[in-house]
Amino acid sequence: MSLLSLICALILQLSSVNANDVSLDTYIVHVDLPDSRLLSDQSQDLESWYESFLPATIASSMGTPRMVIPSAMCFQGSRLSLTSEEAKAMEKKQGFVSARPQQVFPLHTTHTPNFLGLHQNMGFWRDSNYGKGIIIGVLDTGIVPDHPSFSDEGMPPPPPKWKGTCEFGVTGVCNNKLIGARHFRNGDGTPLDFDGHGTHTAATAAGTFVRGANLFGMANGTAVGIAPLAHLAVYKVCSSSCSESDILAAMDTAIEDGVDVLSISLGGPSRPFHDDNIALGAFSAMERGIFVSCSAGNAGPSNTSLSNEAPWILTVGASTTDRKLVATARLQCSHCSITALNETDVQGKIVLCNLGGWTTSVLQGQAVKDAGGAAMILIGEERQGFSTSADAHVLPATNINYEDGLKILAYINSSSSPTAAIVFKGTVIGHVNPTRANDPGLVYDIEPQDYVSYLCGLNYTSREIFIVLQRHLNCSSNSRIQEGRLNYPSFSIRSGSSDHTFTRTVTNVGEASSSYTVEVVSPKGIDAAVRPRTLNFSELNQKLTYEITFRRSENAGDNTVSQGGYIVWKSAKHSVRSPIAVYGADI
Repeated sequence: MSLLSLICALILQLSSVNANDVSLDTYIVHVDLPDSRLLSDQSQDLESWYESFLPATIASSMGTPRMVIPSAMCFQGSRLSLTSEEAKAMEKKQGFVSARPQQVFPLHTTHTPNFLGLHQNMGFWRDSNYGKGIIIGVLDTGIVPDHPSFSDEGMPPPPPKWKGTCEFGVTGVCNNKLIGARHFRNGDGTPLDFDGHGTHTAATAAGTFVRGANLFGMANGTAVGIAPLAHLAVYKVCSSSCSESDILAAMDTAIEDGVDVLSISLGGPSRPFHDDNIALGAFSAMERGIFVSCSAGNAGPSNTSLSNEAPWILTVGASTTDRKLVATARLQCSHCSITALNETDVQGKIVLCNLGGWTTSVLQGQAVKDAGGAAMILIGEERQGFSTSADAHVLPATNINYEDGLKILAYINSSSSPTAAIVFKGTVIGHVNPTRANDPGLVYDIEPQDYVSYLCGLNYTSREIFIVLQRHLNCSSNSRIQEGRLNYPSFSIRSGSSDHTFTRTVTNVGEASSSYTVEVVSPKGIDAAVRPRTLNFSELNQKLTYEITFRRSENAGDNTVSQGGYIVWKSAKHSVRSPIAVYGADI
């Protein structure tokens, strides 16, 4: 076994022992290797070391099957099924670092590429060759392999570095687009997607061109992912929820398989990095040059509602495009609730229903159709505010927000013969620009060592540093920086009386000879000053540093409200913008 394997993980999955008599939880266990084993080439040597941490109650159990799965890359430790007493007893063993029960995480269209300025046979898409040769690893609910988005027409074979496999059990399921599919759900036995979430996220990332895609005739067009010539490797780690141990095992396997990108649309609440297994796996991937992209979560927008916030992860927030499928309801018909369908004549009528309750909106629509209803209007719940959703219904249907629903009810109650019609149409509402991002002019570079200094700046203990780095490090002999000193193209400060000064280093990737002048738009109540105000470059890849100081204005007023601003470095050709977020003193 290589040194690389020795410094990484062995995942041990133990089946339940007398499940009716004891309560077992899955624990994530981190251990340290003794010096005598660090350079061993014997896999059984490493295996015996991990097994030495098993409590005697398990090790001596008769007829207890144990499945030992060699693993690598992400963390130094194991996954064990233990009682709380057994986990406590393990803490006394030499080499023990930490153990805690695993978490279970929740899972977090045709027009989007065009909206982002990606056009076939021209511009950035053409210049980047549509992602050709890149392998994207997707951790999710699996995949439906015969979906047209995963056709391999025109796709080359995977790169020689690819080591993955296809676990569908029959030949011909995977192809040059879908080059790998593995499953990590206990007892599931297949990478097949029974949920739909994984198929959706995989197609969004790398689906091929599918012409004539539409939703019951609406939004007709060509559906395509952002990197249509990239290869896909799918790792099934979820059904309706996702366990940490499966996620970590899949990240580990994906790194070893040879992916270039990890796409993860799942996560839990914010935790310290040493206690966040997605952050741990992402750190190992980042150190090996793998780009990790994760969803920001389904919560918010509110303070501390972010998931996957480790700075070595690209955390992707929710947004929108300039298109909606909107139905305008013009009232001209009677209504009823879904519970009264069996007692009310709804034949040929538009039925007004409250969203939620005992069933889903799609099943509500089916019930309306079965009762003879012509269409359905769904009133959203009050807690959903102005949010609405677009589902694939079996009859004409529209979802309106709670406030609009109250207006409709008021109209119905005030009219002797209320009427309605549903008219579907498109609408435009007022983002990232891939073409301009491909020629940014200036970049804010960062190295893995910067993150190490940041971890030391968090005042992590030696044990906590070891869990993240998978190696020992004495922070007293390493530099320490706060999060504000990470070389990020953004600034976040707490409103207060003290000044905040940060430095940033930018690298010139535009014209060799170029000059940039700064424009500052300070957040309300804050004075921002940049020094120097001009950056003069004489060659490509030249690095220059600037300093920015934030000071509370004399007449700042309320400092409990969050504010925003930005700075822009402008040259004759480029404009490089950095946002400023000032959050309230009481946050």
